[in-house]
Amino acid sequence: MNIKDLKDKPLWQMTGEEFLYLNQNAVPETARPPLVEQPKKYVYGIRGIAQLFGCSIPTASRIKLSGKIDKAITQIGRKIIVDAEFALELAGRKTGGRK
Repeated sequence: MNIKDLKDKPLWQMTGEEFLYLNQNAVPETARPPLVEQPKKYVYGIRGIAQLFGCSIPTASRIKLSGKIDKAITQIGRKIIVDAEFALELAGRKTGGRK
């Protein structure tokens, strides 16, 4: 059996033997390691924003009220949860894409 011919053959036309042979002997075309997504880092409250940006609590409060990082903030009642990486991107302190 020729692997190149088997790769060109539609799957529905293969016999079970051909499929197993191709599955066991085919080398992946690109050997890339799987992408592992890093867990998100969150900070909580105005104090968390102050630590994230390295500023005082009144300045952190002004940053939150400015609306620049609103997309990174989830607020439920008085509880403030901030996606740290996204907040840094929105504030222009970190470069990188977001999906």
